[in-house]
Amino acid sequence: MEHLTTVGVYAFASGITILIGGILSRLDRFPDSENKQIILHAIIAFGGGVLIAAVAFVLVPGGIESLSIPYIVVFFLSGTGVFFYLDRKLSESGTSVPQLLAMMMDFIPEAIALGAVFAHDKNTGLLLAIFIGLQNLPEGFNSFKELVNHGFSPNKSLLILLPLSLIGVLASCVGFIFLHNHPTTIAALMLFAGGGIIYLTFQDIAPMSYMKTYRSPALGAPLGFFVGMLGQKLVG
Repeated sequence: MEHLTTVGVYAFASGITILIGGILSRLDRFPDSENKQIILHAIIAFGGGVLIAAVAFVLVPGGIESLSIPYIVVFFLSGTGVFFYLDRKLSESGTSVPQLLAMMMDFIPEAIALGAVFAHDKNTGLLLAIFIGLQNLPEGFNSFKELVNHGFSPNKSLLILLPLSLIGVLASCVGFIFLHNHPTTIAALMLFAGGGIIYLTFQDIAPMSYMKTYRSPALGAPLGFFVGMLGQKLVG
């Protein structure tokens, strides 16, 4: 029970940064200007870079390690296809929220992996929790802006982010209790998420970071990838 409580605390700390990012975005009172737009576009690019790092260093390596090529093909492409379909349907309804979808596609399988990893190595579990928390902060910031831009009130947007920031506690406990001896299940989930994130990043998130008259916002993407790379080096 003590270890399960520790896993829950780690998952809570890594997930609550989603809400913190949303609150920071909510507190943004700076007047609209070119400089502000540059910063906001750079944050979007940073979040995209972190997501790509999560796919490159966590989700895909964790997936291909335990699965044969046919299963790799099935689960990765299934994730791509499912989120292509979901994103298209949401876009047709006028409520497309790609950053929010990508964040949850990233966070949930990593939280499950956090619980499973902690069962074997507490130190790696702690470092993975730190890595996930660093990812979630800019993603929560961007997701709040996205929700507000789609017509949700600021308070309702935070209420949406609140349960999403806490779902990692449940996911990590599931991983700790049920999946620490089922690496193939975790691997399949990671590849499914990786396929969906790659699609959402290049279909929706990367284009939103583009500014026709400025090139600097795109620097956020390699910076986000760099943060993910350092996090994986610490975890590894």
